[in-house]
Order: sequence, then structure tokens, then C-alpha cells
Amino acid sequence: MKKIFVLSFISVGYFLNAQSLSNSPYATYGIGDVKYDNTIETSSMGGISTAFISDFSSNFNFGNPANNSNFELTSIKLEATNENNYFKTDFNNRKSTKHSTYLSNISLAFPISSKIKMGFLYQPYSSKSYEVISDETIGGEINRNIFKGSGTLNTAQLAVSYKIDSKFAVGARANYYFGSLYDLNEFSTSNAELINGYETKNSIRNFNFTLGTSYQSINTSTDRKLTIGATATFGNTSNMTTNYINSTYYYSDVDIKGGETIIDQKNTSSNNLLPLQASVGVGYGSENHWFLSGQIDYKKGESISYFGNSFDYQDSYRISAGGWYLPNYNNFRSYFSRVVYRYGAFYEKGSLEIAGSSINKFGISGGVMLPFKNSGITRMSGLEIGLELGKRGTLKKDLINQNFVNLKVGFNFADRWFRKQLYN
Repeated sequence: MKKIFVLSFISVGYFLNAQSLSNSPYATYGIGDVKYDNTIETSSMGGISTAFISDFSSNFNFGNPANNSNFELTSIKLEATNENNYFKTDFNNRKSTKHSTYLSNISLAFPISSKIKMGFLYQPYSSKSYEVISDETIGGEINRNIFKGSGTLNTAQLAVSYKIDSKFAVGARANYYFGSLYDLNEFSTSNAELINGYETKNSIRNFNFTLGTSYQSINTSTDRKLTIGATATFGNTSNMTTNYINSTYYYSDVDIKGGETIIDQKNTSSNNLLPLQASVGVGYGSENHWFLSGQIDYKKGESISYFGNSFDYQDSYRISAGGWYLPNYNNFRSYFSRVVYRYGAFYEKGSLEIAGSSINKFGISGGVMLPFKNSGITRMSGLEIGLELGKRGTLKKDLINQNFVNLKVGFNFADRWFRKQLYN
């Protein structure tokens, strides 16, 4: 049984690397739509993780690797996301929808000792999958611009946490990003046989690390607890190579170019792919009953190359609030009294600015953790379900408004696996 779980973990990871994810036209810029961190537990609570130490022994926190003081079991998580995006623009009153379903998280975590915990995670970090066609008629001549993008940037992480004493803990996470992203802009006219195409191919290998710390004080007489956490991500060692090709050609078949003439071609490399990030959070709750937290995330702006030109991202921030509620884990007569209910909301001031308008994002979220029949408070594992609804963008200046509904489903298998028994 143990071998089956391990083989499933590896094989699913292979398919995660190969899948195609759907997203919005705003993915045209930079590294595309950022999917991380889209774990069900985190996203169902509005994105809070920095000051969240799970009351249960089966949940490992990768967002802040210091927050794993209570983690005692070996945990395997498999999660999938169903994205539903609805787009609208006042430019020609256009509307469109996009849907996709993909594997969004695979993780394995286990305790090494009572003080040291370790976890491995693999999930998509960002993606591009878009096609935008714009036609304009001038003097009876139809000019067409086609914008296409594809590719996925994945992340693999190794996290370690260390419990200093009953209140303080520290943690570190190594982050490796890898993948390829592709953009294409084609211009054609109705009276010309050749197409002018501008291709951008990015091959990405990037490494950085995250440091985290946490403090938790518990009042044993009331079971009330205060949690404070902070993280910082820095130390980029990046290798992003970009190949630009400006050429003319025609299509002899659907996707086969003919008569290609290269006008310009160049290769560049950059090392500012993923900027400095920091997060601070505060939480308060009642042991094994409820928890509420607020969090602020900051991301430094950066300059990137887009179709051969420099494009500046702005400094951005995100404000999140959320938590969970467990009615009564000792009530075995009522199953729904032992269900963990999660809730949250967020507002994100985006780093992308187009035509003087910031592309911001906000939403609400909720979810449940449905425990397996034999799952108690000490082995809280089961079916995870999360729902996220929100809005991104604006209709101003003929830009695009994006409404989204994301459904997330996953399993957390937690037990005392891979441990030698002292007694039979």
C-alpha cells in the first residue's frame, strides 16, 4: 500500500509537468497568470498562511515553513482545480469564456523528530494559454493581429521547520522554478500573402529560498491562542534565456510555416524573473474550535522583456483575511459537527498596469474538509473542497473585465506511515 502511494505521487507529478492550464489575456505579460499558492486549505481561507498553525496533526504549511509545530503524521496530498473564467470588454462588446481542469498540488510531508518537520511540494507556479484576435478595417483592407501564448512554469519545493521552544519556531523553504513559455504576435493584411510574426521563447530555470518565523502563545485556561508570523523570499539565482525571432512567412498547412525569411533574431538572458517578496500575518483563535487571521503580502516591482521591449511591473500588495470553524470534533453522532468549515476574502493591488489602469483582483472563498469516517482529531484526514469567486481587471479604456469561479477538490491521506513499530 505504501509503495502504491509513492508511485502515484511520482507518476502524477510527471503529468502535472505536461498539462496545459487556462488563463486570461493578461497572461500575455511576463510569466503569465500566477497560480501559486493554490492549495485548497490556503485558498479557501482567502490566502492566509503566514500566521496559520494548524490545530491538527495532519496539515503541513508550505506558505510559512515555520508553522508546523503541531504536524505529527505523514501526509500525502493530491489536489485538482477547475477554473471557469468569464471575460467581457466594451471594445466591440465582446464576451468569451474559458474553462480548464488541472492537477494543482502534490505534496508529501513527514516529521523527522518532535522538533524537525519536512515537506516536498510540486505544483504549477504560472501559465500562459491564450489566443486573442483583433481585426480592423481600413480603406477596405482588413488588418489582423493574432496574439497567442502557451506554456507552464512549475515549482518544486523542499521545506524544513524547527521548533525552538513551546512558542517560537523557524523554517526555511528552497524553491526551484522550471519550464518554458511561448508568445507569438502575427500581423497580416487581406491584400498580402505573407504574415509578419514575432516569436518570443523563454526557457526558465530559477532558484530562490524563503525564510519564515512564527510565535504562538496559548492561554491554557481558556484555550485561546495568539499567532504571529512573517516570511521573506529572496536570493534569486535565475537563468532565463529568451529567443526573439521577427520573420515573414506563410502557412503551407495549418501549423506549418513556408517561405520563412528572418528579419531579426537575438538571444538575451535575465536574472530578475522573481522579485523580493515578504509577508506578515496575525491570527487569533480557540484551540480545536475556530481561528481567524489577517495577512499582508508585498511583492517588489520588476522589469521584464516583452516582445523585445522593456516592460515594468509595479510594486504590489495583497490583503487577506480568513479562518476556519469546527463545531464539535467530539460529537460522533453528528458527522457535520466534525467538518472543518473555511472562509476568507482578499484584495490584490496588481503589479500589472496597462493604459494607466492597475489590473487589480479581489474575491471571496470558502471550503470544507470532510473527514474520513474513522478520522479523529488526532488524524484529521479526508476530502478537501474549496470554492473561490472573484473579479480581475476593468472595463475602463477598452480593457478586459474577468470574473472567475474556481472549484478545488483534493485528498489528504494522513497516518503514521513509514515508521517502525516498537511493539507488536
